[in-house]
Amino acid sequence: MQGCYSFNSLATLISMKTYNLIFLLVVSWLLLACDKDNNPDPDPVTPGLILTDLVVQERNTDFRTCVNIRLSETTDQIVSVKVKTEDGSAIDGEDYIGISELVKVIDPGQIAFDVCIDIIGDEDFEQDEDFLVIITEADGAIITNSSCTVTIENDDQNNTVVIPTSGYLTPMSYPGMELIWQDEFDILDLDHWTFEIGNGNNGWGNQESQFYRRENTRVLDGNLVITAREENFSGFNYTSSRLRTLDKFSFKYGRVDIRAALPYGQGIWPALWMLGSNFPTVGWPACGEIDIMEMIGGSAPGRDNTVHGTAHWEQNSTRVFETGKTSLNSGIFHGRFHVFSIEWDENSITWYLDDQPYFTLDTSPSQMSEFREDFFFIVNMAVGGLWPGYPDGTTRFPQHLIVDYIRVFQEN
Repeated sequence: MQGCYSFNSLATLISMKTYNLIFLLVVSWLLLACDKDNNPDPDPVTPGLILTDLVVQERNTDFRTCVNIRLSETTDQIVSVKVKTEDGSAIDGEDYIGISELVKVIDPGQIAFDVCIDIIGDEDFEQDEDFLVIITEADGAIITNSSCTVTIENDDQNNTVVIPTSGYLTPMSYPGMELIWQDEFDILDLDHWTFEIGNGNNGWGNQESQFYRRENTRVLDGNLVITAREENFSGFNYTSSRLRTLDKFSFKYGRVDIRAALPYGQGIWPALWMLGSNFPTVGWPACGEIDIMEMIGGSAPGRDNTVHGTAHWEQNSTRVFETGKTSLNSGIFHGRFHVFSIEWDENSITWYLDDQPYFTLDTSPSQMSEFREDFFFIVNMAVGGLWPGYPDGTTRFPQHLIVDYIRVFQEN
């Protein structure tokens, strides 16, 4: 019939449509396979590790604080992180308990973890201190920033230190000389200074009564402040501080100016002085000693108002020394800045108080060769000892040795 397919024609048409459909499916599958090969699935994103600086307030007792380390995004991978701490102005074992290596694991789906550190509290007034928390290694994450700073803010009040506002000043330059080294004590620069800790041998050789601690030193308003306290510590009745520049700064010949305000009282013994840099190998007194300023405190005449300049050396296997002294016409050395100076060359040493010479020592003899070698600085305040005697009922604590600057000049 016209307009109608025969059975055979209809079967042929269905077979052709089926073939075309199968052909289209095969082609589509091939195209999808090729596209997948050309555009593979992207690798999973590797997250970053982020640390943020932390500020905590020091307390009178020990406490724990935690630094949060987080991922920039979640991951379905395990992340392993190694962490350590590193001293800044805060010292491991004195201000906090450090970490040599800590391994932390972040499980899939987690976003952060804490590194907890014990902070050592105290009641000492001191400058703010800090240390670092450092990521040393990471697996499964990128180290975005490798460290953060933990700052310990001092919360102890300073109601006893009064920095003098008056006193003698010396210039920053002298004709024919150049300034080769200075410490203005804007910070406590441990590139220059090392603390000596303890009571030494036989009270540092003088039967002194104090235990030297780092905690008794701080920088305040551009001044180095050493504080002597009456307190029981490590078997001793007093604490104070002693610093030196051995192996960090030494020199031979020149002018030294040290501007300082002194403590006072029976048994208090501040000193600004130097030892020969060969002290560790030849010992004392063979290394030589130059005492720029010493004062033995006390209310007796010639104590709180008098300073001494002294040199010690070895001669025929015996200690020899020469000393001079000068006194204020009125008042004492406490409460006002004075400048203690020496001028030192290959033949002599001259001591000055506020630019006025008061003692000169001839060092030209061959048996005084110690004074033709390099010397380093020591700053300390002893409590008690053979020379000043010991504190009594008149001695007031705390006492403070305040150093504004140390400057060294040499000829051009």
